Amino acid sequence: MTPARKQPDFISEQNLTSQAVYAKPQPSTTNHVSGGTGGNESSPEEVEVLLSNHKAAPHQPSFLRALIKAFGPYFLIGSVFKFLQDAITFVNPQLLRMLISFTKQKDVPDWWGYTLAFLMFFTALLQTLILHHHFQYCFVTGMNVRTALIGAIYRKALVITNAAKRSSTVGEIVNLMSVDAQRFMDLTTFLNLLWSAPLQIMLALFFLWQNLGPSVLAGLAVMVMLIPLNAFIAMKTRAYQVEQMQHKDARIKLMNEILNGIKVLKLYAWENSFKDKVLAIRQKELNVLRKTAYLGALSTMAWTSAPFLVALTTFAVFPLNMLPQVISGLVQASVSLKRIQNFLSNDELDASSVDRKNTSSEFAVSVISGKFTWAKEDEPVLHNINVMVPQGSLVAVVGHVGCGKSSLISALLGDMEKVEGEVSVRGSVAYVPQQAWIQNATLRDNILFGRSFKEQKYRRVLDACALTPDLEVLPGGDMTEIGEKGINLSGGQRQRVSLARALYSAADVYLLDDPLSAVDAHVSKHIFDNLIGPEGVLKGKTRILVTHGISFLPQVDNIVVMVEGRVSEMGSYQELLKQNGAFAEFLRNYALEDIIEEDEALDELIDDELFPDDVLSNHHTDMVDIEPTINEAKKSFMRQISILSGDESFRCRSVRRHGSSKRRHPEPQEKKKPLEVEKLIQTETAETGRVKSKVFLEYAKAVGLVLSVIICLLYGCQSAAAIGANIWLSQWTNDASTNQTKENVDMRVGVYAALGIAQGVLILVNCLLCRAYSMLRAAKLTHHNMLQGVLRAPQAFFESTPTGRLLNRFSKDVDAIDSHIPDNIDIWMRTFWYTLNVLLICSALTPMFLIVIAPLMVFYWWVQRFYVATSRQLKRLESVSRSPIYSHFSETITGSSVIRAYGRHTAFVLMNDIKVDENQKSYYPGIVSNRWLGVRIEFIGNCIVLFSALFAVTGKDSLNPGLVGLSVSYALQVTMSLNWMVRMTSDLENNIVAVERVKEYSETKTEAPWEVENKKPPPEWPMEGNVEFKDYSVRYRKGLDLVLRNITMSVKGGEKIGIVGRTGAGKSSMTLCLFRLLEAAGGEITIDGVKISEIGLHDLRSKLTIIPQEPVLFSGTLRMNLDPFEKYSDEEVWKALEHSHLHRFVSNQPAKLEMECSEGGENLSVGQRQLVCLARALLRKTRILILDEATAAIDLETDDLIQSTIRTQFEDCTVFTIAHRLNTIMDYTRVLVLDKGQIAEFDTPTNLISKRGIFYGMAKDAGLAQ
Repeated sequence: MTPARKQPDFISEQNLTSQAVYAKPQPSTTNHVSGGTGGNESSPEEVEVLLSNHKAAPHQPSFLRALIKAFGPYFLIGSVFKFLQDAITFVNPQLLRMLISFTKQKDVPDWWGYTLAFLMFFTALLQTLILHHHFQYCFVTGMNVRTALIGAIYRKALVITNAAKRSSTVGEIVNLMSVDAQRFMDLTTFLNLLWSAPLQIMLALFFLWQNLGPSVLAGLAVMVMLIPLNAFIAMKTRAYQVEQMQHKDARIKLMNEILNGIKVLKLYAWENSFKDKVLAIRQKELNVLRKTAYLGALSTMAWTSAPFLVALTTFAVFPLNMLPQVISGLVQASVSLKRIQNFLSNDELDASSVDRKNTSSEFAVSVISGKFTWAKEDEPVLHNINVMVPQGSLVAVVGHVGCGKSSLISALLGDMEKVEGEVSVRGSVAYVPQQAWIQNATLRDNILFGRSFKEQKYRRVLDACALTPDLEVLPGGDMTEIGEKGINLSGGQRQRVSLARALYSAADVYLLDDPLSAVDAHVSKHIFDNLIGPEGVLKGKTRILVTHGISFLPQVDNIVVMVEGRVSEMGSYQELLKQNGAFAEFLRNYALEDIIEEDEALDELIDDELFPDDVLSNHHTDMVDIEPTINEAKKSFMRQISILSGDESFRCRSVRRHGSSKRRHPEPQEKKKPLEVEKLIQTETAETGRVKSKVFLEYAKAVGLVLSVIICLLYGCQSAAAIGANIWLSQWTNDASTNQTKENVDMRVGVYAALGIAQGVLILVNCLLCRAYSMLRAAKLTHHNMLQGVLRAPQAFFESTPTGRLLNRFSKDVDAIDSHIPDNIDIWMRTFWYTLNVLLICSALTPMFLIVIAPLMVFYWWVQRFYVATSRQLKRLESVSRSPIYSHFSETITGSSVIRAYGRHTAFVLMNDIKVDENQKSYYPGIVSNRWLGVRIEFIGNCIVLFSALFAVTGKDSLNPGLVGLSVSYALQVTMSLNWMVRMTSDLENNIVAVERVKEYSETKTEAPWEVENKKPPPEWPMEGNVEFKDYSVRYRKGLDLVLRNITMSVKGGEKIGIVGRTGAGKSSMTLCLFRLLEAAGGEITIDGVKISEIGLHDLRSKLTIIPQEPVLFSGTLRMNLDPFEKYSDEEVWKALEHSHLHRFVSNQPAKLEMECSEGGENLSVGQRQLVCLARALLRKTRILILDEATAAIDLETDDLIQSTIRTQFEDCTVFTIAHRLNTIMDYTRVLVLDKGQIAEFDTPTNLISKRGIFYGMAKDAGLAQ
């Protein structure tokens, strides 16, 4: 079987298992990860399989079977080695029996004793080698299984339907990859114990029977009785496991949303509400863990007391101790198996729903009586769609918010379920989504999107998308690294990068989902004229453009008008006006003045035609400079290198550009090699060197210092009791040789039983104290501190830390603290005391032993240091190389529709494979180093066996046989415990790193305190809403230039202020300063006489309201999204919805206010999300409102509604608007024009226009002034 076939194996089975598929085509459900042919056209090989599977009843395809087929044979080789090793295990006890009888006999030659001793040594050595062969096979299988799982999950995630995507959130799928795949890997290593442990017990019983006769049966009976108990425990554990995973999923999902919307949380001062939600889920998770700990204590006690009852100590200790672990591993893996199988069995998008091969018709895109829905069980969203787009034409799709414009585009991409109808798209597709999807890669890579770089073509693309000027602002030009989700680009830049990607791909059909909304008026004009419009670069290609901009409609070939999921009218601009339908009505209201203005602006532009590069006005070139920015914080990036000392360069550039034609031959980019570009996202650091004892101390503190000491002592006592019982037993056997057995049987049995019971009780107490109480307390504390630390971190922290890395801490590392560390400590403690006691016994019996122990211990110490250092570093490298897999994965899921549209499916799968390989590179050496260690340590153990046997031979006259047996049999077990001890030491060091990593984030630099007790403003503050800036300056980070300089202005309560200026002028910084997301570098802001720098952040932020540019919704009810603290009554909430024009939409939902919003608000359109943000603002109704041009994704009608809502509802409030469309602020009291971080002009709009300054120029560009 070729590796390439491995993953899809299970999946292709899906279409084949039941011949039902063959008999009646069900194209919509077939899975095609394996590129399998759609429904009814079965390929020959499939038919063959169908016939062979004839017997199989229709059922869900078995994922387990696929795994076994792929990895079974290799694993079996390992199992054979294990069997050999088990057989050899029982040679040594036989040799030991001969050795004991040798010490009893006086007349046997010494060489026989030495021979036996060496034979024992060599058998042990052979056993070591065989065992490690077995382990190597198991671990490699585990590694392969994990790789296969990650590969299969990734491939599947690219093709699942939207319904499936809704049922499993990004957080859950990432969990499948990280936690569940890991569980399989852990299981394979111990899987063989399932048959090997019973086998060892059977053999042990057989030998005991030979020695003891029927009395063995009593012990066996006890064991049999324990089986049901353990079965019950395993069942319960499994149930808890499932429950815990659900809580964990929920918690990670919530964290994911919190991190994505952290800025909004900060602006709204909602952190506490969300913190409580996370902690509530966490508490449930801990309760489940506590129950699991109780069960674990019972199970451990049962198993530990069992061997004592059965007196199988010599043989069965290890397998019996391991069995519960294997069983719980098996339980976990079966839970994971089910989860992964469910995910992989999700429906996939039907590749055949869009016909891509159709070459017959002259239409490039056609939909015939199409009916589409997002999920099979939902209502259809689009009904009776008939659209024909001729080759090479430009079609505009218009309509109100939520009428199905974006859904139409999705239907053409094949992202929706086709209920009926035909869709065909001819040729390759380029897709620009409404919200640009940007990868964490360089700007150039984002545009090339996997195609080869051609300088000239690339330059043309940049010019057409108006990106050339931006490159001069970005620190590394087009080699600038873009943060996750494009965090360091403004919204407009992201959208233009997304357009550039489409243009560069040179496809046949362009689907543009409202790409012009996020950019400024002149930029959108430039892009329309140079790119999309009849004269643009794309002329002759088929273009479908969703738009809200009426001004472009006269220039398109056809217009499709959508109303509530149907096409209400279709035709050219002129035809639709003649028809006098809904569209004409709509136009009459808006368009007339709009178009007139446009025409005048056009005449102005004719003079500029000599310089086609600059189809912009001559007032301020770079439209980039005027383009509003999403979030000044992201601009910090541009100032990282502070190349732009002020914006001087812009001015000169504009002059130079108009003055000369040199600009036509731009110097090749190469010359402008980026200087050392400071990376935005710092790479995750792997700690080096020993884990500092400080970390262990931290953990001990979290557990409680006194408790820690008590726990250690309890472990010691428990071990002492066990060994005491065994010494007692050997004394008892000696009674036999002196014939005193009869006299003191009662006393012997009594003490033996007492010691045994003491051991059981100690274990129980210990488990409860340790696992159920103290370690859970530590887990609770560490998570709480990290959450607190992350929520208190300043905004800058989130811009330089990828979410994947934070999520990794919250899932993987918290998981380690919850369950792995307690396990490790438990086993480590047991083996430590056990080893110590054994060495003490051996030395007490044969004092000469001490001479041997010293060098052996030194060797042991050396091996262990050597190994732990290597393994620790490998482990760290492994976990650092793991984060990119998950980051890349969550990025892929968000952009899956773009990836599919461009047909980059295979390339992304390949990228994922490379990342996984990268991760395996540090994992495989880890496995091998484990083998290295095992062989060396077991060699030490074997030496101990050899010497204790030799000493027994030399001192056979003075020793009693019982003790010889005891010391040698203990020595046989030391090997195991030494081995475990190093393992556990290194595991503990590796896992305790989690404490270190979690601690790192709980100690991040925090922002100012949320509340300052003695400086609390009065509850009704601010009454007036006066805002004053005095000499105010601010910068993003130390060492960067000031973004705002010496701003002094005062605004009276109730004024409406518009803020305009070009990109980087500091518009958004003004708002961030009011909320203190940026702290002052000089000067101060006062609101109604209160200096905002003195009060707590929550006191300040809860008294201001912002409608941010990017609408962020959290999954949960709509009600929770509007009012997470439940401060307002239902009536108030409904009223807010009414004013924000969502009333109709919400009251039509069956659940009304309790309507579930999915992750990121995916089930609302972007416009509706924006209205939800408006409703939030209406609910809070504070005296000061800040609008970060929130009208980008909204059609003009809704836009007007919002503006009028703001005018009426916030009539007496102070309003600051960062304007995007100038017409929104033409009736404001005053307009503030910023330039290079200083106030350039500040006056009423009419005065500013008559002054003929900067504002006049901007108004003229927008056609609002003559």
